[in-house]
Amino acid sequence: MDVVAIELIKNLQEIDKVNQYTIFGRSGINDVLPNVSNYHINTFSALTYADWEQIGLTRKIKSEKLDLLHCTANTAPLSVSVPLVVTIHDIIYLEQVDFKGTTYQNLGNLYRRFIVPRIAKNAKLVLTVSEFEKENIIQKLHLPADKVKVLYNGVAPQFNNQYTGDAVEEFRRKYKLPSDFIMFLGNTAPKKNTLNVIKAYVQYCFESKETIPMVLLDYKKEYVMKILSELQQPGLLSQFVFPGYVPYSEIPLMYNAATLFLYPSLRESFGLPILEAMACGVPVVTSNTSSMPEVAGDAAEIIDPFNYKDLASGISKLLANQYLRNEYRKRGLERVKGFTWRKSAEQLLHLYEDLRSSNSI
Repeated sequence: MDVVAIELIKNLQEIDKVNQYTIFGRSGINDVLPNVSNYHINTFSALTYADWEQIGLTRKIKSEKLDLLHCTANTAPLSVSVPLVVTIHDIIYLEQVDFKGTTYQNLGNLYRRFIVPRIAKNAKLVLTVSEFEKENIIQKLHLPADKVKVLYNGVAPQFNNQYTGDAVEEFRRKYKLPSDFIMFLGNTAPKKNTLNVIKAYVQYCFESKETIPMVLLDYKKEYVMKILSELQQPGLLSQFVFPGYVPYSEIPLMYNAATLFLYPSLRESFGLPILEAMACGVPVVTSNTSSMPEVAGDAAEIIDPFNYKDLASGISKLLANQYLRNEYRKRGLERVKGFTWRKSAEQLLHLYEDLRSSNSI
């Protein structure tokens, strides 16, 4: 969500030199946004995010002469004195109540479950990131269809396949990466489907004569070892590579170094890494669920993420077929041309202007 907000603001700064903007955030936002005369950054801190939003932001709004407030990260103050636009990226927290995530994730979900239905009804406009999520929001929150608009995410310019071979090789050496590898970018949240990814990789190893390692970003070796032990395959731990935390600024090089990218999530509102990988020229395997087919189109291998054998088959299929990998590379590079932050920022500015001209604000 931070990436989406920052990229939209950067592109608004380039196309709108007339309207005055106040950007509310926590300390550090000044470091990632250019200094532009008609964009004022107002940072403040609080004990928790709920305090920051419900108390601090509410007070700040009263001290500013705003025409509207756009909250970009699912939630907003319950009581605001100006018209509200809110971006609801997803409503997964209203669909699932299993509390299998971390304590931080569970508390965040409880907060969103309380806040989102209320602020969605109060908002003048609700934005979301896919047609799939739009239908979910309309049905679950009982909103009129014309109140919810889709604003697709874009791909930042640093995600491209123009990095030199030397730059990619230097990156490999820095993180001790193999020459060929499968990349999985996820976390331990249940929807990221890590268990089935590891099961699928084990299946692939047993079905294939020649295999390549799997690189897991930001995972602990102990976590994977536990799963492999439960699968009675602890010896396969040597096939996994753990580079640790890789800064966001270096993720494009990781994509460029990869042979194949896996994104078999169980549920996404958009799935931005699918497009980021495509922009870097790496073939993608992703899910047939939620928004992912909408984002990937015909430029990725689509599998059933609930069936680890189907995922294993998708991995084997692409790694055994150089022609198919090249075809997906070409399709992916073409696909991402339709998803730019400039295009999204232009649409957002039009929506702001439509609200003003309709006397809604």
